[in-house]
Amino acid sequence: MLTLDRRTALGMLAATPFVADAEVSHALIPNAGLKLAAAARGQIGVTIDYDPSYRSIGYPNGDVLRTSGVCSDVLIRAARDAWDIDLQRRVHEDMARAFEAYPSRRAWGLTKPDANIDHRRVLNLETFLERQKARLPLPSSGVLGGDAFATPQAGDIVTWRLAGGGRPHLGVVVDGPRTVRIAHNIGQGVREEPLWMFKLHKPAGHYRWRV
Repeated sequence: MLTLDRRTALGMLAATPFVADAEVSHALIPNAGLKLAAAARGQIGVTIDYDPSYRSIGYPNGDVLRTSGVCSDVLIRAARDAWDIDLQRRVHEDMARAFEAYPSRRAWGLTKPDANIDHRRVLNLETFLERQKARLPLPSSGVLGGDAFATPQAGDIVTWRLAGGGRPHLGVVVDGPRTVRIAHNIGQGVREEPLWMFKLHKPAGHYRWRV
């Protein structure tokens, strides 16, 4: 049996890069998608209201009361609970590096990042996830409905432009790929619904963040 002396063991530790818990790659988290799906489902019955109003929150790990929130909060809270990843900080830091890559200037007239709200906006999360190379292709043939995503898996993130105005909306896949179900908050708190219920909306993005 191979044994290591103290000097050799310390040398091996020194050669191993340290990764803080909050920086752990999703690829290193076993069953990452299933854990994200479970964390999204865990918000059902907890978040019972929808409130899109602007709020000043702490940084990092800022949040409004979990009894309320918007669609993006489902993903933000699930990522914290399942992966110990703070999307508020991740999005803010990426926007500080590449503000012009985000739609904040043209969509909301902002001239700099705002850590209170940036991560809670679907358009910003879509940009962030695409910059993380998490975007999957949408089906391009035939008539697209809001349930036309290619084999969504538990833990995937999907977005739409809602019928009747094009408002961005986001959900987390909690079951799939055969019987696909989505956890989302569209106005009455977090609830779980089958994907086919979104068929009247326009699919905008499909993401699988594993890096």
